[in-house]
Amino acid sequence: MPNSRLAVRRTGLALAISFAAAIFSTAVGQAQTPYVGRFDLYTGFSDLNTPGLNNINQIGFHLQAGVTANRWLSYGFDYSTQNGSTHLTPGIATQALRQQLAAELPPGYSLNLPVDVTIQTFTAGGQLIFRKYHAATFFARPVLAAFHIRGTPHPNDPVNTLVAAQLAPQGYLTDWYGAYGAGGGVEFPVMKHLGARVQFDAGWNHPFDTILDHGGFSFRYSVGPAFHFGRNVPKAARK
Repeated sequence: MPNSRLAVRRTGLALAISFAAAIFSTAVGQAQTPYVGRFDLYTGFSDLNTPGLNNINQIGFHLQAGVTANRWLSYGFDYSTQNGSTHLTPGIATQALRQQLAAELPPGYSLNLPVDVTIQTFTAGGQLIFRKYHAATFFARPVLAAFHIRGTPHPNDPVNTLVAAQLAPQGYLTDWYGAYGAGGGVEFPVMKHLGARVQFDAGWNHPFDTILDHGGFSFRYSVGPAFHFGRNVPKAARK
C-alpha cells in the first residue's frame, strides 16, 4: 500500500509539472489580453507537505473562487483537501505523552503507529495582483486559515492497538486549528477566459497540541486551470 500511494503521488506531481510546462510554453508567446474578468474560478491538483509530522506528504484537490475589485486587488474564498499517511513516534509527541508511553510500553519497544491523515484548509481574504508583464500575472497574499484534521490510526501489533485505543477511543481523532503565513503564485494566459495557475502557500500551524509537541509550517503546492468571466474590469482612469 505505501508503494502504491508513493506511485500515485509521483504520477500526480509528474502530470502537474508536465501540465505547467506545456501551458507555459504556450503562454510565453502570447500578449496579455486587456480583458480582466470580474469573477474567477480555479480548480487544481494540490500537494501539502508538513515536515513536522514526520514529513507527511498529502495530495488532493484545491478550489478557489474570487471577485476582482480592481486590476491590482481581488478577494475570495480558498478551500483544499488532502490525504496522506504518517506515523506517530515518540519524537513528535509531547513530553507528557512520552512519559506516559515510557511507563506503559514494554521495555525496548519502539512506538511507530501508522496514521492516515486528512487535512482540509479554509481561507478567505484578499490578494495583490501584479499585471506588469504580458505573458504572466503574479499575485501575493497573506494566509489566515482554519485547518481541520482527521487522523485515523491503523495499529499493526497488539501494543499499537492499545496505544491507539487510548489516544483515539472512537477510532479517529479530529481537531480544528488556525494557520498563518503567506502565499502567492503566477498565472499564464491561455485564452481570453482561461489561464494556467501555479501557486504556493506556507502556513504555520499546530494540530493536536495535546499529542504533538511542536507546531510547524505546512507547504501547499497547487497547479491547474483558472476560468475568468463576467464584465471586464477596466483600468483606473488617470487624473
